[in-house]
Amino acid sequence: MATTQASAVWNGTLKEGNGTMKLPKGNYEGPFTFASRFETGKGTNPEELIGAAHAGCFSMFLSALLTNANHPPKSVQTTATVHLGEGPTINLIELETVGDVPGLAPEEFQDFAEKAKAGCPVSKALAAVEMKLTAKLS
Repeated sequence: MATTQASAVWNGTLKEGNGTMKLPKGNYEGPFTFASRFETGKGTNPEELIGAAHAGCFSMFLSALLTNANHPPKSVQTTATVHLGEGPTINLIELETVGDVPGLAPEEFQDFAEKAKAGCPVSKALAAVEMKLTAKLS
């Protein structure tokens, strides 16, 4: 199976410092600061990247489940909202997914989405975090 790696550098103190996060293969390199993580400053933050990873993993896993059950989707679009609470701690991830799956009933889509939430590797890695799922067909 695949192995991947990302990196980050932080310079200075927590509130006045700044950093850069970098994905492999030159796909992404971006700044992050105290303000971009805890306020409304420019740049990204680790929670946004976790959300992107979770949304991508979930969408791919759901697509695989549907395809393997002879319900190939035209598309699966997922948003992951990551809540950072006191501590700071990630205390909730809300997954909202919309599928374009011809011939599939809404209840069936919900069942597949629940299986994807339980089975995608990123969901498994984040199992200690409360997750809520909203799934609907377009």
